Amino acid sequence: MQSQASHVYASSEDATAAIARDSAYAELAATTQQPLQRVVYVVSQFPSWSETFIVREIATLIEVGVDVRILSLKRSGETMVQADAATLLDRVRQPLGPLPTLWNSLRVLFTHPVRIGGAVATVVADTWRTPAILAKSLATLVRSLSQIPWLQAFDPQFIHAHWSTYPTTAAWALARAMRRPFGFTCHAHDVFRNHHLLPRKIADAALAVTISRHNVGWLDRNISALAPRKLKVVHCGVDLRQISARTREPSGNRILGVGRLSPEKGFHTLIEALAILRDAGTPFLCTLVGEGPARQELRRLIDRHELRRYVELAGAQPQEYVRAALEQSTVFALPCQIAANGSRDGIPVALMEAMAAGCPVVSCPVSGVPELIGNEVHGLLAAERNAVSLAQALQRLLDDAPLRKRLAIAARQRIELEFDARKEALKLHDLMTRAVNHAA
Repeated sequence: MQSQASHVYASSEDATAAIARDSAYAELAATTQQPLQRVVYVVSQFPSWSETFIVREIATLIEVGVDVRILSLKRSGETMVQADAATLLDRVRQPLGPLPTLWNSLRVLFTHPVRIGGAVATVVADTWRTPAILAKSLATLVRSLSQIPWLQAFDPQFIHAHWSTYPTTAAWALARAMRRPFGFTCHAHDVFRNHHLLPRKIADAALAVTISRHNVGWLDRNISALAPRKLKVVHCGVDLRQISARTREPSGNRILGVGRLSPEKGFHTLIEALAILRDAGTPFLCTLVGEGPARQELRRLIDRHELRRYVELAGAQPQEYVRAALEQSTVFALPCQIAANGSRDGIPVALMEAMAAGCPVVSCPVSGVPELIGNEVHGLLAAERNAVSLAQALQRLLDDAPLRKRLAIAARQRIELEFDARKEALKLHDLMTRAVNHAA
């Protein structure tokens, strides 16, 4: 990319010569930079059915030559492993047993008493008012520090965590103990609700990342004045090599929703909107893919509105099922909302996948969703928690084929420009490389 300096020339300077000079400087800088070769990712558990975006990010880093290892703080209880995640299982370091965990942690404490003692004191000072978070944070320190012998053998240049809660607590502590730079990516609940130690993490991180401009503004107003300067926006994208835009319109009125069955997804509002469509005489079939704590409540709501003939709760399904469902669906609906406890989505990957597949989308202007969907441009945005508004948006799309086509084309272009997982992962690769070289 042409450097910013090349835009400011003396009037007599030849532009071609200036660009050539800038390119030479860029090549010289590249040759003197330390390449990014070894990175450790810290996650709550691996594999995780809903965190396909982490898998795509890691896969891209591996493609460009980075040796990535994954530290899982908990053993995964997932009964289904996505195919992409299965290819990374040999790179995962699972928690040790109780005795090795205790022994290794004590060895690390005696080897680095000041660094580890300082980390423990910082955690206690920040979380003592919430005993449950304090206990989990201390357990996270023990689990992560017990892995230091393995980490020293791997010798990571950079430690990166997804979610700014316990995974970043682990990455922060490991970075202190090993004198390595660390970074983290924060998303949604870890921004709006569970932000223990977050001001300290933002201050200490060599690289702080979030997934939307909305998050940067919220963190600036509520958590840390450093947010605008330190936080970089790297979107969680989709792999466009695996999702092709469909070439034909599906038959019938099929509505699809994909996501965790939890309040912030707004599926309760969707059920209410579907009842309105049914009462208006609109034929449709709706499939909701996902699992979560709201499943039984959604089932009761479906029964209350006598919608069993119209709505299927399909449970958790592999990526192949979701992609086939997108091919067959007329509309994709994910009416995001702010839950009663303040939880909300960042920018849902499920929306990106639907847009990439050419399935017209309906959502709500919550959190970072307007950064993904321009209303009437890339999809339709209904009023939050408003079943009538949502039903009207669904009805418009079901009735208007030209509108569906126009929105679908623009949505695919939107994903290609700003939410391509590979491009976003390469952006992160560049940021990590800069962080490593700045710390050297």
